[in-house]
Amino acid sequence: MDLKPLEQKLKSAVESLRTEFQTIRSGRPSPRMVEDIKVEVYGQQMPVKALGSISVVPPREIQISVWDKSVVAAVAKAIETSSLNVPANTDGNLIRINLPSLTDERKKEFEKVVRKMTEEIRIRIRGARDEANKEIKKMEEGKNLSEDAAFKQKEEVQKLVDEINSEIEILLLNKIKEIIML
Repeated sequence: MDLKPLEQKLKSAVESLRTEFQTIRSGRPSPRMVEDIKVEVYGQQMPVKALGSISVVPPREIQISVWDKSVVAAVAKAIETSSLNVPANTDGNLIRINLPSLTDERKKEFEKVVRKMTEEIRIRIRGARDEANKEIKKMEEGKNLSEDAAFKQKEEVQKLVDEINSEIEILLLNKIKEIIML
């Protein structure tokens, strides 16, 4: 059995976790924090990134330069009602978001969210491992794979899963450290 598809699935799971982590607030502002917030404009839901350019002004400010002045208020309202829970200051076509320092309570909330995201990815990984093992078992029962070869394949699948899990653990610990160090 070819393990490339499994490896791709696992790597994409890690990448999606890495991307999700970027939306979680830490000490440094990131355009990813606001770019996918949905805004009700022109009769449809559009992400902020489709309505203006996003930039970061160190140390704690995100600026959004909205292209159409008529949607500035809608973008600001969407940001204020998002999970970021911060005020958006408008100045013409420019929206400024100042990210205050996090309280200990907020840090703990973010840590819980990060741990939950990680657990969801781990569940996806376990599912992918189980699928691969079922496929190996089917091949073994269909006499396409010897018992020894099936055992070796299952070992390789587990080795791959263990590598990915340790990568995820490192990502999680780094993100928690980033949140706590604020």
